[in-house]
Amino acid sequence: MTTEATLPSTSVSPTGRQVWTRTRGILLALVLLIAAGIAIAAVQSGTRHGRLDPRSAAPHGSRAIAALLAGHGVSTRVVTTLDEARAAAGPDTTVLVAVPDLLSDGQQSRLRRATEASGGRTVLVAPNFPSVSGLAPGVTAAHTRSFDTTLSPRCSLPAARRAGTADTGGGIRYATTVKNAEACYPSDGLPTLLRIPQSTKGGDTVVLGAPGILFNDRLAKQGNASLALQLLGSRPHLVWYLPSLSDASAADTGERGFFDLLPSGWLWGTLQLFIAAALAALWRARRLGPLVPEKLPVAIRASETVEGRARLYRKANARDRAAAALRSTTRTRLAPLVGVPVIQAHTPEALLPALSTRLHGAEQALHDLLFGPPPGDDAALVTLADRLDALEREVRRP
Repeated sequence: MTTEATLPSTSVSPTGRQVWTRTRGILLALVLLIAAGIAIAAVQSGTRHGRLDPRSAAPHGSRAIAALLAGHGVSTRVVTTLDEARAAAGPDTTVLVAVPDLLSDGQQSRLRRATEASGGRTVLVAPNFPSVSGLAPGVTAAHTRSFDTTLSPRCSLPAARRAGTADTGGGIRYATTVKNAEACYPSDGLPTLLRIPQSTKGGDTVVLGAPGILFNDRLAKQGNASLALQLLGSRPHLVWYLPSLSDASAADTGERGFFDLLPSGWLWGTLQLFIAAALAALWRARRLGPLVPEKLPVAIRASETVEGRARLYRKANARDRAAAALRSTTRTRLAPLVGVPVIQAHTPEALLPALSTRLHGAEQALHDLLFGPPPGDDAALVTLADRLDALEREVRRP
């Protein structure tokens, strides 16, 4: 029996050009990612500290205002724990709390008692709900933020009037029930800066809704430098408190969870995104229904259909399905040639004996060819197709 292919095998190994075409997108993405990482590292290599840090020279750092205060005889000291901030509070000291929202309820109460008893000034930078109420009783944060970044004072506070317009907008607005509070830089009727004097000790609390006047890249704009200098330089000493989640004092009964630290606007924004995603999915979802036959506008050659399906099989690495289709079609064509009904063409017990008698060959070899396992690679699949063609030619030979 002659069942081996006589035609040369077709090469299916990808060429170098094909490999480059397939992988160049991934390589380009990796190069861009590496370049972006190097650029970010280069930009931040000289910056050891972060946002609102008086030691940082980054655009959103505050080294510039610290240097400006030093030139006016005000010393700046950075602390990272609540105990250090409480111990440093005094009548000749301004305590600036850079991120009040990181403080737990217990930390807020302890810090407020310490600053009220000290008689100094406390500056709260952009406190949101509920930290602003804990650190400045009688003050609440508005649910909407101000959109105008540059605002006019519109108040009698001397520091604000001397500074003039400043970048106090674009942040949180406040409402207060304190009668003698000075409300400055209003946006849509609500102030973005509050000064609340204390009834005793002569101290006060300043609530600043936007940190822009403290940033390095915005200090020289408008009246930012003047306003920041007057708010932070009223005492000879400035304690710059950078709260940290690793502070041991945070482990108290008033510790808040992750969602408590998120502003309410973020929660509402996330809910809106989920609703928008659900509506988009509903809009783009596939509509299931009965199949509708459609006439093709042009006639397509059978060879093009075969080549298209073959490319799909190759792209999906579906060698098992391709081999099964080749064997099934070959068995269907061979069965009538050896006198086997087509209905039994896919039964080895009916087809193989008839083929073996016709070709005078080994039945086991025919079984492996027509009913064997799927090929392991593309080359084996091409070899299988050649052997099936050779078998069919052998059976059709007179």
